[in-house]
Amino acid sequence: MVDLTRRFDVLVIGGGNAALCAAISARRAGASVLVLEGAPKFYRGGNTRHTRNMRCAHDEATEILTGPYTEEEFWKDLLLVTGGQTDEELARFMIHESKDILNWIVEQGVRWQPSLGGTLSLGRTNSFFLGGGRAMLNALYRTAEELGVDVLYDAEVIDLRIEDGMFLSAQLKQPVNGKTEVRASTLVAAAGGFEANIEWLKEYWGEAADNFLIRGTPYNRGAILKMLLARGVQQIGDPTQCHAVAIDARAPKFDGGIITRHDSVVFGIVVNKHAERFYDEGEDIWPKRYAIWGRLVAAQPDQIAYIIFDSTVVTSFMPTLFPPIAGATIAELAGKLELDPAALEKTITEFNAAVQPGTFDHTILDDCRTEGLTPPKTHWARKIETPPYLAYPVRPGITFTYLGTRVNKQSRILMKDGKPSANMFAAGEIMAGNVLGKGYAAGMGMTIGSVFGRVAGREAAKNARN
Repeated sequence: MVDLTRRFDVLVIGGGNAALCAAISARRAGASVLVLEGAPKFYRGGNTRHTRNMRCAHDEATEILTGPYTEEEFWKDLLLVTGGQTDEELARFMIHESKDILNWIVEQGVRWQPSLGGTLSLGRTNSFFLGGGRAMLNALYRTAEELGVDVLYDAEVIDLRIEDGMFLSAQLKQPVNGKTEVRASTLVAAAGGFEANIEWLKEYWGEAADNFLIRGTPYNRGAILKMLLARGVQQIGDPTQCHAVAIDARAPKFDGGIITRHDSVVFGIVVNKHAERFYDEGEDIWPKRYAIWGRLVAAQPDQIAYIIFDSTVVTSFMPTLFPPIAGATIAELAGKLELDPAALEKTITEFNAAVQPGTFDHTILDDCRTEGLTPPKTHWARKIETPPYLAYPVRPGITFTYLGTRVNKQSRILMKDGKPSANMFAAGEIMAGNVLGKGYAAGMGMTIGSVFGRVAGREAAKNARN
């Protein structure tokens, strides 16, 4: 039974990867630690439950990684996907620290497996969790509890007492053993972004946000982030930027997870409700581009789009929870999608006519391209001509938002005046905007959470001792 009459050294708010890495790190440094997870135990872990891999730098091949992935290559990949919108000092620090995370996370009970195949092409760069994100999460919780970390579930925080940049206490919505105030010497905020707060999203996206689907937890409503920003914490990040992918339009509003994501874009074309293409489906290797498609679809009329392909590619990508919609002819498929048959036939006819001869290979930037078509398809372009014709309807699937708290290399929160907080730290999605100004590459969210979680826990424990 958790005793709230005591003062903890470190209070961690959140229950996912970043929070657990912080809790374990702080506990191993000798601190007393309490984790407040706002969700019920079954739904613990935020978005970590839906993850499957982490991107870390490493100098040589391992049992589960096929080759080296240097710090400089990682940096170049990050620079590419963010368009330079990143804090270089923090980003390079994270990349350097990620090399040690590969081993540290194993020491906390997590196990790796070889990369999954298909369009992912991650065998060299990303380590996959044996059993997926939930197994990884369970391992971290088990280790934390064995170390003596206290955990409370259904522990929604409704207020933070902060004075002059110093955290004093947190107020719980529901009493625990008659107490609702939690006192601690230091705070680690690891409670995620605000992607599940549709009303907050609408402040920046307007009515379009009503059509967004939330891939992960419904509990990430940004309450802790909002409290921190209202109490003098410096914010970072564009509130419209987020990790957003194209997910099946038939997915539930919340918590559909990774099985609703579509990786078939590179094998066909994507059209909007007017049956018109709107972006290059073959721009770059899929793990570097899959996270732009949510924003692209969000910009289309009614926030809906359709991935169109033919029967020759159905075994080329990982299947999702929902089967494709099929038609014996393009016109029949269009009817099922409620698209104009003539418009879809015109789009596909023009695309097929623009496809040039080439050697198809989805693992590289191949020479299969279109010519004289706007927008072009610069790689992996093949004619759509073998029935049955197939389609997936997709909507923007928001994973996490990039608006967050500014931090330094110690994961210490910075206040609006630029000074570090006396005793507040942040890790994970709530501070991801420091590294991700825009864009995303597969596995980066877990890297941010693990690296800065470990650092935040270590530094918070040191702060509490002092």
